[in-house]
Amino acid sequence: MGKVKVVTIGLGYIGLPTSALIAQSGIQVHGVDVNQQVVDTINQGKIHIVEPSLDIAVEESVKKGFLKADVKPVEAETYLVVVPTPFKGNHEPDISYVESATKAIIPLLKDGDLYIIESTSPIGTTEKMMQLIYKERPELKDKLNIAYCPERVLPGNVMHELVYNDRVIGGVDEKSTIKAKEFYKQFVKGELHATNARTAEMCKLTENSSRDVQIAFANELSLICDKAGVNVWELINLANKHPRVNILQPGCGVGGHCIAVDPYFIVSDYPMESKIIGTAREVNNYKSFWCAEKIQSTKLAFELKHGKKPKIALMGLAFKPNIDDLRESPAKYIVNKVLQNDNNGDYYIVEPNIDNHNVFKLTDYKEAIEKADIIVFLVAHNEFKNIKNIKNKNVLDFCGIINNKLC
Repeated sequence: MGKVKVVTIGLGYIGLPTSALIAQSGIQVHGVDVNQQVVDTINQGKIHIVEPSLDIAVEESVKKGFLKADVKPVEAETYLVVVPTPFKGNHEPDISYVESATKAIIPLLKDGDLYIIESTSPIGTTEKMMQLIYKERPELKDKLNIAYCPERVLPGNVMHELVYNDRVIGGVDEKSTIKAKEFYKQFVKGELHATNARTAEMCKLTENSSRDVQIAFANELSLICDKAGVNVWELINLANKHPRVNILQPGCGVGGHCIAVDPYFIVSDYPMESKIIGTAREVNNYKSFWCAEKIQSTKLAFELKHGKKPKIALMGLAFKPNIDDLRESPAKYIVNKVLQNDNNGDYYIVEPNIDNHNVFKLTDYKEAIEKADIIVFLVAHNEFKNIKNIKNKNVLDFCGIINNKLC
């Protein structure tokens, strides 16, 4: 194994694909994760997450000796922080993982090194980490290159989008921005847009907040249309015939570790100014609650009509179609809520993209469809789109599996 050029801290849904991509470019990468099982899996040339083409990239990189995983960082030239930024109480962003990752590499830093945060972060995080580094290593003040560069990828297409999507790169000073751009040019074919660190941080939050607001409009329409007796899918299809209208599709809420999370980073720091952003979060969260209530009322109506409890298929747990990622999933919230309200009910829980779950007993989707009296479509997985023989079933379609076919 040659000299390590890049250390990536965090080998999750973004960190591992990024590490594999850099390694495929012939750059020596040392990936770091706190989970020993994750480290061992990667060093065997295998992966612990589902992402198309990632398995091939990791296997090739490990075999060729360009990618190694460990629980501790080593000395390098470039350090990428790609760790989670979860919430603490009351939807306040928690940057403790970023801080811990930074502290782990502070003893290794030397004159001219490049330090980049890719983790979604509140505005000013990069500057805070810079202050932390220089407090511990004052002899390096102004001698490091420090920047922020968020990813903007779609789960299920990460390996392609990491290469071809444009990137926004913001350094704490001009030399840091230039150095970071030179680094990404080695493996990114999309355009690299230079700015400052605070603007780059805000850009990531803005992109996902914008999408959250647009989804909230569609979800709010679905609530109105349900009361008004209007097919929201047909309505949106017709409205989108207008040359300047492009309404998104409603769903059972918003999930994932981006759109469902990032807006709170703005709302937490700027509560008085972020009225639309905050309200959109409320609408999308409420949609999940509303779906759970709709399932409950449909179940009770079935009991009254047939004099027995229905068997219910809950179709999907992931936060979006055709992936195994359950982070911040509205479908998972709905399933939890439904089961809490009815411990003794007869439910078939379906998620075709995972083999098992530590809480839910999973059922094959064909078996669930056959046995259920009520079918609830929560996630528009491909497996569900060709399901037939449900004319005699009671169907709740929260993601457009059936209703979109009417448009």
